[in-house]
Amino acid sequence: MSIAADRKQELIGEYATKSGDTGSPEVQVAILTERIVNLTEHFKSHKKDNHSRRGLLKLVSQRRRLLDYVKAKDEERYKQLIGRLGLRR
Repeated sequence: MSIAADRKQELIGEYATKSGDTGSPEVQVAILTERIVNLTEHFKSHKKDNHSRRGLLKLVSQRRRLLDYVKAKDEERYKQLIGRLGLRR
């Protein structure tokens, strides 16, 4: 369940820390969150799709690692990011 190219560009524009930024942790977490939300919707109608569920768990752990990194570097930036994304932690 990938995301559309135009939606990905919107996320990059919204979460980029500077112009041309595509790899900052904020952008990566936003893209992962979008993919996680898409997969969650997918599982509402495909309950037995265990192969994709494994991919979802990998995405969640990757997002968790990135969020831990941001929290270690700058806690205020972390709090702002999870607030913007609507994540509970």
